[in-house]
Amino acid sequence: MIDFGFGVNTARAINMDTNDLDTAREIFDRLPDLQACMACGSCTATCTAGAITSFNFRKVHTLVRRGEYGEAYAEMSKCMLCGKCRLVCPRGINTRGVVLLIKKKLGDY
Repeated sequence: MIDFGFGVNTARAINMDTNDLDTAREIFDRLPDLQACMACGSCTATCTAGAITSFNFRKVHTLVRRGEYGEAYAEMSKCMLCGKCRLVCPRGINTRGVVLLIKKKLGDY
């Protein structure tokens, strides 16, 4: 059999009715400017931690919105809080504040 370098992935369905979204609501209530994120990718493109690890701020944002906090907290430990993402954000979102708040809210995960 020839190995073409790809395979069939298992389906990844998310049941939003069973996920606890209370923590996500608290985070968005505390930092309402995060709702203005248009997922342009500027933060991820300039991320120092993303250059040396698999850190992706957009992925963390999506995980928090979905209520998948365990994986989001694991990603947050890679952030170096350098602040480059905040400098390039076209919407002026306080991304460092978001990271700190997520770490604080999800610290028990």
